[in-house]
Formats: sequence, C-alpha cells, structure tokens
Amino acid sequence: MHKVVFVLIVTVISGCASQAGPFVTNISSDGRGGLVVEKCMVRLDRMINTVEAASCTNTPIALTNGR
Repeated sequence: MHKVVFVLIVTVISGCASQAGPFVTNISSDGRGGLVVEKCMVRLDRMINTVEAASCTNTPIALTNGR
C-alpha cells in the first residue's frame, strides 16, 4: 500500500513541470555586421506558477553581401 501511494505522489510531482521550444528570445548585432540569435527552451513550473527560460544557446549568423 505504501508503495502505491509513493508511486502516485512521484507521478503527480513529476508531471508538474513542462518544457516547450526552442524559441528565439533575443536577436542582436555581433559588432561585425552579423547577428547573434539566442534560443531558449521555456519551462513552465505549475507547482509555483512560474515560466522561465532554460537551456539557452547562442548562434552566430554571418551576413554577407549578395554580390
């Protein structure tokens, strides 16, 4: 009986957070004519009602003249 209650509690707690993404959260200049794109996963924690960015990555993009 205790094992069943423990499994139910762990199942409820583990289902309280979810992730989505990645989403573009910032685009900025790299100072050399290119761009830096920041992408983050979004994490929703239902236990404390917060949304936060997680697992962020920065990707540089070099822009060139099409001539």
